[in-house]
Amino acid sequence: MEQSERRYIASVMRVPLLERDHEADLGRRWRDHRDKAALHELINAHVRLVVRIAAGFRGYGLPLGDLIQEGNVGLLEAASRFDPERNVRFSTYAGWWILAAIQDYIVRNASIVRIGTTPSQKSLFFNLRRMRARLGEMGGAMSDENRRAVARQLGVPLAAVDRMEAHLTAPDRSLNAGIGGGDTDELQNFIADDGPSPEEIVTDRHDRAVRARWLHEAIATLTPREREVIRHRFLDGERTTLAEIGESYGVTKERIRQIEGRALTKLKAALTARHASPPGLLPAS
Repeated sequence: MEQSERRYIASVMRVPLLERDHEADLGRRWRDHRDKAALHELINAHVRLVVRIAAGFRGYGLPLGDLIQEGNVGLLEAASRFDPERNVRFSTYAGWWILAAIQDYIVRNASIVRIGTTPSQKSLFFNLRRMRARLGEMGGAMSDENRRAVARQLGVPLAAVDRMEAHLTAPDRSLNAGIGGGDTDELQNFIADDGPSPEEIVTDRHDRAVRARWLHEAIATLTPREREVIRHRFLDGERTTLAEIGESYGVTKERIRQIEGRALTKLKAALTARHASPPGLLPAS
């Protein structure tokens, strides 16, 4: 802890506590008249509560000063919503807002990967460490039986427990970090790329362009009606039925089937002249 943090904490701890009636009066003055002096007195008297709650989360690897700052945000939010007529002490009401602000900050900053977006995931994040300690498994991975017990108690899937346990036992590491420290090979150099290679991408792009040209030249050998039928049946975004095409031309769907069959035969002949076996260019019969 830095010297400035120590001085700050020591100063807020010296602020006297408020009597119940005076606290309620300050709350009314701020609520009804927006009296900033009343707000400052109310807030300053309860910063010690922020420090106490923030100190309970020091084990999550974030600076205490940042936790206190976020807790102060929650304290201000509590003051803006406090209703002294409910006969509840401000510390009781503000504690929930302070806790929520600090926990939200920890979830957002404890990892570069978002680890808790739902209430159940946040509950798992903050309770798994405590439950591991209670089960006597602070070192290494939990047993399958204990993981299932945690999942049942917290009402989360077993896979969520596995992911959270992996996060807590293996902190984030940069992919640019050297595997042996210093200027050695980076971790990212050992991650397998399951995608196509640059050569495969270029070859596939070239082949698709060639096939498209062949198909365009083959379609040019069809009659106008045959081209229209092929376009409606296979080239438009949504495939049109034989009956729908026949209705538009005033003929039966069987006649459209005959036109389609003749057109496909012509296309196959034109493409075969280009390539002995043109795969993937014509629909299955």
